[in-house]
Amino acid sequence: MPTSVILPTYFGPIDLLSKLVDEKSLTFEVCDNYQKQTYRTRQYIYGANGKLLLNIPIKHQKDLQKERQLMADVLIDNSFAWQKTHLKSLQIAYRTSPYYEFYEHDFEELYSKEFTHLIDFNLATWKCILNLLELDLPFEKTKKYEASIKDSHDLRYLGVAKRKPIQTLNEYIQVFDAKHGFIPNLSILDLLFNEGPNTTAFLRS
Repeated sequence: MPTSVILPTYFGPIDLLSKLVDEKSLTFEVCDNYQKQTYRTRQYIYGANGKLLLNIPIKHQKDLQKERQLMADVLIDNSFAWQKTHLKSLQIAYRTSPYYEFYEHDFEELYSKEFTHLIDFNLATWKCILNLLELDLPFEKTKKYEASIKDSHDLRYLGVAKRKPIQTLNEYIQVFDAKHGFIPNLSILDLLFNEGPNTTAFLRS
């Protein structure tokens, strides 16, 4: 049965999740080289001043120009209190949203755990969001890198941050849209906190 191959993003943008909501399984690409400008280390939420970037700090190899770094080997730089900062940013941005309080404990638990490898944290975010969306999507990791994937849905390009959304989804009410207007294709968390149990149905619309 075909699977969808995706990058192990930091939760992931809404258009990515809209492509997965009716899939049967997922495969995370972990055998490629780490690249900048992807959703693997970043997500965008709606803050009081507009679009807000939450970025995971990573440890950079000293000899990165000589040898590429595999995604599976990327280490998080935990010398920064980034988890505390990201959780606080979510609280400030969404505490007045309709459903933040329903999911608050799940995210407090997630951000209280320390991870050394980026891949492990990102997979934990996926387990969290799939559970909250009640999506039964078993997943596995790639065993080798393939530039061209056959017999599967290659959605790895949706993990690239510097791209246009693949489609125009319906608008929904956002916390600060009266100040800055509707901001499309933010992190799936923006949709979750504003739409709650209706999120999965929205993704299918």
